[in-house]
Amino acid sequence: MSAASDPPPRPSPLPPRDPSRPSRILVADDDAEMLELVGDGLRAEGHDIVEESDGGRLLVRVAAVYARAPTIDPVDLIVADIRMPVCSGFDILKAIREVHWPTPVILMTAYGGSEVRRRATDLGAVVLDKPFELRTLCEKVRDLLLYTLPRLPR
Repeated sequence: MSAASDPPPRPSPLPPRDPSRPSRILVADDDAEMLELVGDGLRAEGHDIVEESDGGRLLVRVAAVYARAPTIDPVDLIVADIRMPVCSGFDILKAIREVHWPTPVILMTAYGGSEVRRRATDLGAVVLDKPFELRTLCEKVRDLLLYTLPRLPR
């Protein structure tokens, strides 16, 4: 802790990931075609997908997960467009990192550049430049989920 008045970090709202259930992924993009493409592609890989059509809806969903709302299931990964109405993907990423939530995040953008990559990397996210191959997204998702899957006791 940096100061005596700082509260201790709140534990992650995620229970240890159960490898027997499909990974739950939040996907957010204000482009309906991209949202459908990404959602369908990840569903085809066996993931449970929750789609949100803008940053505001994503923020509400993330807040409910963080608050451990009884009707909201935990989330294993977030895939979000950077530029969306209400809240950007960066706004969401920054908010979850400020509360020490380690959920992996992939940010999608058609406006990438070195500054975007630096900001995303500093916050522990991966950036995919649009357009991208669906298999590239699926590989990144697989890698991030394997990396964050806790080891189970033997």
